[in-house]
Amino acid sequence: MATLRLDLNAEGCGDGNDHLLIEALRSGSETAYEQLLARFQQPVYTLAVRLLNNQAEAYDVVQEVFLKVFRNIEYFRGESSLKTWIYRITVNEAHNARRWFSRHRGREVELDFETQENRNWRETLADSGRSPFDVALDREQAGIIESALARINPVFREAVVLRDITDLSYEDIAVVLGVSLGTVKSRILRGREALREQLAEGLQAKHPLRLVPSTAE
Repeated sequence: MATLRLDLNAEGCGDGNDHLLIEALRSGSETAYEQLLARFQQPVYTLAVRLLNNQAEAYDVVQEVFLKVFRNIEYFRGESSLKTWIYRITVNEAHNARRWFSRHRGREVELDFETQENRNWRETLADSGRSPFDVALDREQAGIIESALARINPVFREAVVLRDITDLSYEDIAVVLGVSLGTVKSRILRGREALREQLAEGLQAKHPLRLVPSTAE
């Protein structure tokens, strides 16, 4: 069985070693599967949870994405990078999950992911030099952004997430979404504007302006 050794922690190692990883996956290398998961499991989960705003649905999407990658790696022709191909599968699976969720909204079940083995996907170790106030503030700000993202049009949300959070190029986003470069730029522009509006509304709702009547001397 073929083996593959890549330094996945090296700066810029990803795309340059795609062909090695792909060939090893096609040969059935267990090490290659492990390294594929090590490289993409967290980014795929992060993308899915931001597209869906639902941890349980995102977890299911991750499983479906890697099943499809494993089953279809033989047919991957390298017309895009491996990362772009995987992200396109993720976006498509998020679309499927959103449609399924809308049809079965009455059966929502909240899962306690803190007891699941995928707990480390979402955990971030706080900097020991930072105060509890700093950590709490970051979490509050992250929560406000996540909430605002969840309220904008899903079409615009996925474009903004892919550009501003996943940091894909405009060209790669066009491949992931299957649309023209002009459409990508338009969606990002409109998505950012919608996000700014939602953030402004959220901050106003959380910290409403209070008018203090002046007192005569």
